[in-house]
Amino acid sequence: MTLVNGRLLLVALLPLAAAACQTKDLPAQPNFVSFADGGTASQDKDERFFIEFRSRYALSYGHTYAVFGRLNQDGRMVDPQVAGLHPASNSAVPYVLGHFVPVPAETGWSDGDLEEQYRSASWRVMLTRDEYNKVVAYIRKLQAKSHVWQATVLNCNSFVADIARSMGYKTPAIQLRPQQFITKLREMNT
Repeated sequence: MTLVNGRLLLVALLPLAAAACQTKDLPAQPNFVSFADGGTASQDKDERFFIEFRSRYALSYGHTYAVFGRLNQDGRMVDPQVAGLHPASNSAVPYVLGHFVPVPAETGWSDGDLEEQYRSASWRVMLTRDEYNKVVAYIRKLQAKSHVWQATVLNCNSFVADIARSMGYKTPAIQLRPQQFITKLREMNT
């Protein structure tokens, strides 16, 4: 790619990144629960599996990720696992650079993911054991191949969208802010 083509690509991608930053998040949205199979997922208190598509507030425009695992008899998560795509650093430098070029990424937990005060939207989908095992296998495969983050094309929304599509769900545009993305994902599929 020539220097001129590289500059043209940068000029084309910059408005997408800027547009995503122009809207404001709403107050925290309520939690929503659905069943992957339309409502017949196991009701056995010892066999309650879930995936929860979430967004949270952050100093920037937020973060989108998935929490998955099993629920105890009281409906609380038991050893929840987190999958989400984000720059592989606590420094702001890779995050800023990632708005222009791909940067190294991680695909697990990030600070604030399980803290309720930062949750901005969520959609929990209850799963049977077989559905859960299939989703987790897909997440592990996706984590193994996701090594870079770039704000406009390989972002946290695109990562969660891949998971949702593997489950047969429709997904919104990945350029939405995280709270808008999760809310729209739920609305498109319930």
